[in-house]
Formats: sequence, structure tokens, C-alpha cells
Amino acid sequence: MEKFKIILFDGVCNLCNSSVNFIIDNDRRNVFKFASLQSETGSELRKKHNLSSKDIDSVILIDADRAYIKSDAALRIAAELGGIYKVISYLRFMPKFIRDFFYDIIAKNRYKWFGKKDTCRIPTPELKSKFL
Repeated sequence: MEKFKIILFDGVCNLCNSSVNFIIDNDRRNVFKFASLQSETGSELRKKHNLSSKDIDSVILIDADRAYIKSDAALRIAAELGGIYKVISYLRFMPKFIRDFFYDIIAKNRYKWFGKKDTCRIPTPELKSKFL
């Protein structure tokens, strides 16, 4: 079975959708698959990893059998992208409560600052294999 990491994202958030596009464009090793938090797959994976509905304010990275949320997820994604983005991942040495404080500010205001879509993103035929 092919091994990949799954990113669960808020499918109606403009910032989240832009982030997914950015990750797809920079995922040179093709390690990521995606599912919206609102999808059946997203819901099943949240249940499997005992993540509550409050975690819907967070990007979630599922790597093997472990789930990462908030800044931990974002920094691990950056590390996987490599290159200059790997430098961002060194912020993981900052205390988690500080990283998550700033993450939470952005998450709380994401709709106000970046807008919201009425529906989840529908991938193009070329990108369909990237989505679960």
C-alpha cells in the first residue's frame, strides 16, 4: 500500500483552500493527500483519532497512526515540503503554547480576514487523486 500523509482542512475557508493549493504546488515528493474536515472521510478520520468537533478550527495532519493539530500540523507540513519551507519548521523549538496562541488568533479570524465559501472545494480531474 502506498504511504502518504493526510491533511484535513476546512473546506469552506478561503485561507485553508489557498493553503491546500500552495501545498499541492510545492509537494515535490507527492506525500500528501487531502480531505475536508466537513467530508465523510474527514469526519471518520477525526473520530478514529478521537478529535472533537472543536478541532475543526485546526488543520489536522495524519501521519501513520498519529494526528497532529494546530501549529504542530502546520510545522510538520512545512518540514515535508522541504527547501526554504523547512526553515519555517524550526519554529517547533518555540514553546507550543506560544505557537498555538498565534495559530488560534488566525484560526479564530480566518473567515473575517480571508472569507468563506459556501461549499467545499471540488478538485479538477488532474488533482482528483490527491483528495480522499
